[in-house]
Amino acid sequence: MGSVSGRPRARGRLTAVGAACAVTAALVAVPLVQHGAQHGARPAAADAAHAGTPPHTAPHTPPHPSGGAEQAAARTAPAAPSREEKCPSTGQPAEASVPASTAGGPTLDAMLARKGDQRTLVVGVDQNSYRWGYLNPATDQFEGFDIDLAHAIAKNIFGDADAVTFKPVSTAERTTALANGSVDLVVRTMTIACNRLDQAEFSTAYFTAGQQVLAPRDGSGITGYNESLSGKRVCTATGSTAVQELEKANPYHVVFWDRSNGKGYNPHHVDADDLSVANQLDCLVRLQLGLVDAVITDNALAAAQAAQDPAVELKGKKPFTTEYYGVAAKPGADDLVARVNSVLEQYRSGGAASPWRRSYDKWLKAELGPSAGPPAPLYLTGH
Repeated sequence: MGSVSGRPRARGRLTAVGAACAVTAALVAVPLVQHGAQHGARPAAADAAHAGTPPHTAPHTPPHPSGGAEQAAARTAPAAPSREEKCPSTGQPAEASVPASTAGGPTLDAMLARKGDQRTLVVGVDQNSYRWGYLNPATDQFEGFDIDLAHAIAKNIFGDADAVTFKPVSTAERTTALANGSVDLVVRTMTIACNRLDQAEFSTAYFTAGQQVLAPRDGSGITGYNESLSGKRVCTATGSTAVQELEKANPYHVVFWDRSNGKGYNPHHVDADDLSVANQLDCLVRLQLGLVDAVITDNALAAAQAAQDPAVELKGKKPFTTEYYGVAAKPGADDLVARVNSVLEQYRSGGAASPWRRSYDKWLKAELGPSAGPPAPLYLTGH
């Protein structure tokens, strides 16, 4: 049986999550409690002592017409781009990874040398993203699309799908957990990006997603990533791709902040704790409390949040970016990443009967709709 941070699941749930559940249950809509969203968020009453954030203007260009109101969001993943953009550090696309291999190496050898209860794959995961990685209070088990993949990797390396220790990490903690060795891998809806290659080594892509707006279904006036967001308070997860996109360009003068680097656009001194949070569920809580007007996050995560709370919905016809999720390891762990890529080759294969498809249909199809399948692997050349 798997464990939470090296402890039995039952105890892990009580110690890591139990106290937060009471807060979340009081704040979040009933469906969230039923679906097992566990990470508590700061209640409104706890905000009183926080000071305002100094204004800072991120680079932006003038707004432009959107061509009218956009329709309700399509739930399917966006088509794969040409992957022509090259990373300065490699001269190749960010999604290009080391070739798949079943060979050993120093990282794998050290993992296989573990004894007793320590002989597990330690994986950094989310504990509150419904359908991706969450601790189900009814079963006291981690469940979701990312969790299935972690089990498949553990089975390949250790011969036992349950030889895995799940360690909850926030969005901002993912690369830190890899750097300090507290996890072997991060399987947590982590976007492969050029600016992350010095902090993590990624597998080939296992899912295609993109950034999209989540807002109240009725009365918000927000129709997508367009001028309807002008001046609106937007919550993002600290260090996420969403906030990085806003830092690169903010054409609609969205009010946002990134606590990891103190950058953003916040002319009215909105509380930074409402704009920049550790986990995506915290953004949903703030949206429900009226502390922000919208959330920007991966469409796949946003769709799961909309499933938890029918009062919110994805806005816009489709995501305004195209991104890929990858399994992350510590830089230099080529042998481990090559093994993960070998697992992914098997995980994708088999068409409608593939492990990838079975997991997608179980966890994601209801919210995202039919999928064309996983993205094709892209490997580094000359490696």
